[in-house]
Amino acid sequence: MTEAKLLHAENITRQLFDAIDKNGLIKPGRSEAQLVSEITQLAAEKFGITQHWHKKIVRAGSNTLATYSDDPTDRIIEENDIVFVDLGPIVDGYEADMGRTYVLGNDAVKLQLKQDVENAWYEIQSWYKKQNAVKAADLFKMAVDKAKNSGWEFTGVIAGHIVGKYPHEQPADPKSWELDIHPENHDDIFLKDAEGNKRYWILELQFIDKEKNIGAYFEQLLDASN
Repeated sequence: MTEAKLLHAENITRQLFDAIDKNGLIKPGRSEAQLVSEITQLAAEKFGITQHWHKKIVRAGSNTLATYSDDPTDRIIEENDIVFVDLGPIVDGYEADMGRTYVLGNDAVKLQLKQDVENAWYEIQSWYKKQNAVKAADLFKMAVDKAKNSGWEFTGVIAGHIVGKYPHEQPADPKSWELDIHPENHDDIFLKDAEGNKRYWILELQFIDKEKNIGAYFEQLLDASN
């Protein structure tokens, strides 16, 4: 039941991203904050999404180097910018978490960065489907290596986390990383929760190029059903 609910939440969120694209919301001249407001309105009006379990993120240009916990100064989207959007809608009481990157124009480096982070995500998932035991720390290292092998740098404290029925499971120790894909978490991500239920994980990848001040982001449910 939980898996079906999470996949439904992700499917609705994917439709929201499609609508963002179809409605041409990501374009030069709009601020990141304005785009967040327009996406929030679209989510509510078209999909009935009025709750989001984490802050809504739009980052453009040099702000694409910022990680989740950062709060960079609001930026106007420019011609030929790279932009990413990270949303965490609650759909029928279950959490989704999805991130996508957009390239305005035809800059080859930005397009390659976008493609590489997406390819890395699917390569990791393909590998994951064949496993029955994976330490979170090892999965984090794989994400870092994917970035490096593609000529980029991985950024961010984690490479993912759990999701579930809102609000999702919290660690007994708030300072621990046991429910995150983090280098200090040496637990098997296939471990079940305290009630014996399967845990569901988000894989999030952010690759950056510090010299060019650009980054790209791709995030969604890490699951064999995708």
